[in-house]
Amino acid sequence: MIRCDRWFHRWRLYGLLVCVGFLSMLGGCAADKDLIQKSQGHYQEGVASLPGDRQKAFVSFQKSVQLNPANKEARYALGHVYALQGKLSYAEEQFLAAIKIDESYSEAHTYLGQVLANQDRWDEAIQSYRQALANPLYPTPDLARFHLGRALAHQGDLQGSMEALEDAVSASPPSVPPAMTHLELGRVYYKMGYTTRARDILKKVATLDKSGGELAAAAEDLLTRVK
Repeated sequence: MIRCDRWFHRWRLYGLLVCVGFLSMLGGCAADKDLIQKSQGHYQEGVASLPGDRQKAFVSFQKSVQLNPANKEARYALGHVYALQGKLSYAEEQFLAAIKIDESYSEAHTYLGQVLANQDRWDEAIQSYRQALANPLYPTPDLARFHLGRALAHQGDLQGSMEALEDAVSASPPSVPPAMTHLELGRVYYKMGYTTRARDILKKVATLDKSGGELAAAAEDLLTRVK
């Protein structure tokens, strides 16, 4: 009888512990959900502040990441601000963290490539752009192709550069200003000796340039050398 009472007591105690554990787990889930929501709130505040107050945005993105380290958008945004500040190693760290959260995060791969290129790590940058393009759902692949084309040209792969830039030029709608892609492709055509192609595409830059004429002026200067 005593043994049965002890067994019953242990069973009740076990049931109580299970219930307490389950309730704690529910409370933990609720707490996690609350942190995720707060993190997203800080991220959205940062996005709203970024155009007018970069420092305020930076603080908001930091808070967002602290509350939810798995917030890939907040890490991307924080990396963006670091890049604007010229703190490339910190930017790289945030983009790598975002990619670790989501390996198919093409936007982070592309931005990481730009950060690497700005550190003269061109081969790593090319790899990062290719990883961005490996995602068939990437909504703005012409951005990665544009930067890939420039990186390949820098490394002397003019054929690969031409192919990447031709794909970027044909994007519709474009995410890169068309004058920029046309100018870069014109430069590659010129280097490859394709004078007719170079002349034709460089002439289009003047009508596409919406940045105040700098790109058109660069295209015009190159046209004087095309024979």
